[in-house]
Amino acid sequence: MSLTHSLAPATGQVQLAAAGASQHRTLIVTLFIVFVLLTLGITVWAGRKTKDATDFYAGGREFSGLQNGLAISGDYMSAASFLGIAGAISLAGYDGFLYSIGFLVAWLVALVLVAEPLRNSGRYTMGDVLAFRMRQRPVRTAAGISTIVVSIFYLLAQMVGAGALVALLLGITGDTGKNLIVVLVGVVMVLYVTIGGMKGTTWVQMIKACLLIGGTLVVTVLVFHKFHYNLSSLLGAAAENSGKGAAFLEPGLKYGVTTTSKIDFISLGLALVLGTAGLPHILIRFYTVPTAKAARKSVNWAIGIIGVFYLMTIALGFGAAALLSQDTIIGSDKAGNTAAPLLAQEIGGGADSTGGAILLAMISAVAFATILAVVAGLTLASSSSFAHDLYANVIRKGQATEKEEVSAARISSVVIGAVAIGLGIFAGGLNVAGLVALAFAVAASANLPTILYSLFWKRFTTRGALWSIYGGLISSVVLVFFSPVVTSKPTSMFPDADFALFPLENPGLVSIPLGFLLGWIGSVVSKEEEAVKKHAELEVRSLTGHGAL
Repeated sequence: MSLTHSLAPATGQVQLAAAGASQHRTLIVTLFIVFVLLTLGITVWAGRKTKDATDFYAGGREFSGLQNGLAISGDYMSAASFLGIAGAISLAGYDGFLYSIGFLVAWLVALVLVAEPLRNSGRYTMGDVLAFRMRQRPVRTAAGISTIVVSIFYLLAQMVGAGALVALLLGITGDTGKNLIVVLVGVVMVLYVTIGGMKGTTWVQMIKACLLIGGTLVVTVLVFHKFHYNLSSLLGAAAENSGKGAAFLEPGLKYGVTTTSKIDFISLGLALVLGTAGLPHILIRFYTVPTAKAARKSVNWAIGIIGVFYLMTIALGFGAAALLSQDTIIGSDKAGNTAAPLLAQEIGGGADSTGGAILLAMISAVAFATILAVVAGLTLASSSSFAHDLYANVIRKGQATEKEEVSAARISSVVIGAVAIGLGIFAGGLNVAGLVALAFAVAASANLPTILYSLFWKRFTTRGALWSIYGGLISSVVLVFFSPVVTSKPTSMFPDADFALFPLENPGLVSIPLGFLLGWIGSVVSKEEEAVKKHAELEVRSLTGHGAL
């Protein structure tokens, strides 16, 4: 879902390549290596403490509300937040900032409807909640497939962000170099998961959250200092420098051009607000705390941390629009994914200055940390679902040992990583915030209806769960495949092809209601009694925590 397109020379990259000479490039690479080695060391340390399946999947349920809140923030503030939203705002102004609002408001849905009941009702995965009152094998199969598909969509965004970021830093302009970067990120993320499990991933996410907030705060203060701490001056300069004038600060620059784009905005908003409560890598974080009270507290901490961060995206996006030319932003990355690092370089003194190089290196290291932490969480969520839901309970019919289950999770993380690498190579020209919005749409279409129905509707049955998951999943993926995201536009994944039969870039407006509708129809036509009988027990457990692990 790129916001614009240009084949202009990569101005930002040329500046960095010319001025970055040896000491600047060395500084950047050194910071990268230090961070990767530090986090791998933490992962190895945590891996030694991973003794059983509970440690691998849920970190031993030993993290506090504050620690889990930091980890959730680290999981949630992804490349879409740091790179994609900044780029979206810098190119589309007000319409780009709508991503920030949608991602933040979505947490209210997760807090009110999902966090505590889910922690009380499950053990490791979404499939545990469904299997409590449904037939185990079919619902676990569906939940496992859905988790893996949503995670791969989200992983795709992180891979694209990694390729754009490191290509900027190293002055790489060709596709081959970017593809090698995607492969490198995939290898590192697999190492995090296979070695450290949930404990290692959680500690990396906590460190990353602190680094991201700290780095963003530095840039925010410097941007506002540049404009004498006057928000109106910042916005006015952004509007003027963007070349779009007052329209840059008003709705409609991207989503008000045509009737289709207006409808697309509604679809995007629906996906963003409802998607968080269905994201697998967020859902499994509720199982890492010892009690439901801690789960609720961790979400409260996450809302505060994430809220502060999204307020600062005003400085990142509009600051980039005010201080960088549109040609520079688009030239470096046609979807605007490198606007935040380029802003850091500019606000630090420019491409020729040591200050610019230092700030660019710092912000880019933070962004890279963001990507690594999020891809580790996503890979862990999908591999855990495969091992726990598909392998242990479907293929082995509950006969697998904990050791075999953890081994299956580690092997599946390698396979999922390879798939994400392959798809990431094809999606290099898409805006990462847009890609994440697609993941939100798939999660809201397939996972959320099933979770809510299972927790709160007595008549929900196995057939309803299967229709809801498969219907929401298939419809959202098929609509994305036949949308402008994949084909028919210069910014599409395959720009030379033309089979965009669905006009919207986000399928949420169609697939989310369809997921809820199919779940209702499937349950109404089903005569299954067992799921209805067990609802009362699940309701008590979800609301009181009685019997929760």
